Amino acid sequence: MVARRAPLIRRRQLSRRSRYTAPALEKGLDILELLASVSEALTHSEIANRLGRTLTEVFRMLVCLEQRGYISRTGADERYQLTLKLFEIAHHHYPLQQLIRHARPLVHRVASNTGQSCHLAMLNHSEVVVVAQSDAPGNMGFSVRLGANIDILNTASGHVILAFQSDEVRARALEAWRFRSKTRIPPGLYRHLNQILRRGYEELASYQVHGVVNISYPVLNQHGEAIAAMTVPFLARIGDNIGPPQVKGALALASRALASAIGGNRPKLSSGTVPP
Repeated sequence: MVARRAPLIRRRQLSRRSRYTAPALEKGLDILELLASVSEALTHSEIANRLGRTLTEVFRMLVCLEQRGYISRTGADERYQLTLKLFEIAHHHYPLQQLIRHARPLVHRVASNTGQSCHLAMLNHSEVVVVAQSDAPGNMGFSVRLGANIDILNTASGHVILAFQSDEVRARALEAWRFRSKTRIPPGLYRHLNQILRRGYEELASYQVHGVVNISYPVLNQHGEAIAAMTVPFLARIGDNIGPPQVKGALALASRALASAIGGNRPKLSSGTVPP
């Protein structure tokens, strides 16, 4: 009896699935997934070809997605790319909310204990975006604003995230950077990332502000990959008895605490290497 009913149940499931399909929605999702999977912007015809759909089908979806702010056009040939709207929506997703909720008091504690500003950044294509931030206590200090997007190769946070990353994610981020900047990957980058991987953190003079030294530690997930970087843009003050060693200690403790809170791994020295 059970053997006879199984095909009938499957037919009913298939019938129900086909009855509730939404072709227009599926086309739109196909476009979003395609643009999320490539590092370069695509033209109207390229999108249609890759999805196996007609130009007319794709055009209607592109107009709708652009009007809703999910995609935008760039360049003289009006190529389509994702905007940050999906990222903004993801901020309402519980795991990310949980990360930021745990990060805020830790970022604030680092700022209070060191007298310096502190922020948490995450990977966003060829950039990093600041998702939590605390200003330096007192009347003076240097800080990076919440929500700022920074070139992944022009910041200590980006270097740390790339160093403690899977080969696939690193390659995709660097390809997106190369396409966006129209520049070759800097010589010596992989050697530098391996140095970060071995010592467990980055210490780098700021590319934007003279006198600021960025000190950054990874926040690792259960696979040992950096899902974020906690960073202090250190600015030495006359007469201050807190220097880079104290900042490193505070960041090491805070990054480990955040990783532990989300079920990740504690940052540690690695014997691995970043492949070129």
